[in-house]
Amino acid sequence: MGAKTGQEYIERLKKAKNNVYVDGEKVEDVTEHRAFKNVIQSMANLYDLQFEKKDKMLYESPTTGDLVGMTFKHPTTIDDLIARREAIQEWARSHAGMMGRSPDYLNAEVMAMGMNNSLFAEGGDQFAENARNYYEYARENDISLTHTLIHPQVNRSKAEHEQEDNDVSLHIVEENDDGIIVDGIRLLATQGAITDETLVFPSTVKKAGKPDDRYSLAFVVKNNAPGLKMISRESWDYRDNKWDYPLSSRFEEGDAIVSFENVFIPWEKVFINQNSDICNRTFSGTNADVHMTHQVVSKAIVKTEFILGVALSIMDAIGIDQFQHVKDKGRDIMIALETMKSHLYRAEHNAKLDASGMMTPDFAALNAARNWYPRIYPKLAEIIRVLAASGLTGIPTQADFQNEDINYILERGLQGKNINGEERVQLFRLAWDLTASAFGTRQSHYEYYFFGDPVRMGMAYFDTFEKEPYKAFVQDFLKRCK
Repeated sequence: MGAKTGQEYIERLKKAKNNVYVDGEKVEDVTEHRAFKNVIQSMANLYDLQFEKKDKMLYESPTTGDLVGMTFKHPTTIDDLIARREAIQEWARSHAGMMGRSPDYLNAEVMAMGMNNSLFAEGGDQFAENARNYYEYARENDISLTHTLIHPQVNRSKAEHEQEDNDVSLHIVEENDDGIIVDGIRLLATQGAITDETLVFPSTVKKAGKPDDRYSLAFVVKNNAPGLKMISRESWDYRDNKWDYPLSSRFEEGDAIVSFENVFIPWEKVFINQNSDICNRTFSGTNADVHMTHQVVSKAIVKTEFILGVALSIMDAIGIDQFQHVKDKGRDIMIALETMKSHLYRAEHNAKLDASGMMTPDFAALNAARNWYPRIYPKLAEIIRVLAASGLTGIPTQADFQNEDINYILERGLQGKNINGEERVQLFRLAWDLTASAFGTRQSHYEYYFFGDPVRMGMAYFDTFEKEPYKAFVQDFLKRCK
């Protein structure tokens, strides 16, 4: 089959009839439901973009010869890495970096786990083969994926087996000749309602021990599987109006609770079975964390470019670009952008082949970026709000400008330095949707917790950082002072 078009993506969702609930109701057709139809169209546009720019976004499958998505590409050279990143950024520019779970994120995961699969073989050779086969299947059929990593937040001070209701988290119920049966709940599947299948992997931020082996699973499941339910949070696509809500009306991905009620998973879709030790090493042991972070940093650069563009446009619109504190805030965004670009450049140009023959970016650079960006992003959003000031709340709607009784008042009172009132309000509504609407606030929260608790991540970063050369540097210096 190869890469799919946007219409094929929509038709696949319509036919699948995924088990989705929102606002207390079962959704019959996600492609027509107001909570999902706009973001589904945005996803469809991504798939169509592959064919509009196929020289950059498609490549010939090594197994079938069909054209498949570049973001699935198994890189063996630095040029391959750069080509995949350029495809990632083409997609990111089409959504201004606002879709945190555009398909390329999990395409990178299944590629890395499929091609560097020896870790899974520790549980049995068939699991490594399953990972490789699933990568081939996902690539050749352009499968859209969500994933779920997190156990319910019942009592974080206890391990899963210690919980009072220790069956609430996803766990194995039974295994037989054909596969396994699983039951329980997982969080938090972004795009759960609008994708084909769900990757279930453990969160490795919080390590598990052997008593938690019954929860230590990795597999993939179709989103319309019997017994699987996606319970999506309320949509923050409040109004189907791209002028009033230019971001949330197009890129509101949704996040879902995933419930498994005795769901059957065939053996060929299982990658880890009741092994906490393998689960703890899943992302690092396959270099999936490196390739996923490469995608995240690539997207974050485009998102920061967009934020800078909004900031500069606000400065121009109301004539504040000559003020010292305004330039200082603009400088902060510029430095954030150039810092992320530098991390990405180092990561790509210091890439090396791993043991499986996969060209893998320098993780030191990417790890620094993924620890820093979640902490800086809320500041970038705050800068937009500070620059826009009270103008961020004085934002009439498109309908107001279409009313002849008041249009002339708005045009006169809300004009900018060199733009008319309608143009200025549209810009400021974009700034609101980017930083202060429910959608914009979710963006800040989402970026902050993208890879998990930033404090816990920071501790892990500190613990794994190679410290000895720096201490030796000081000791050698002190010896020369005697």
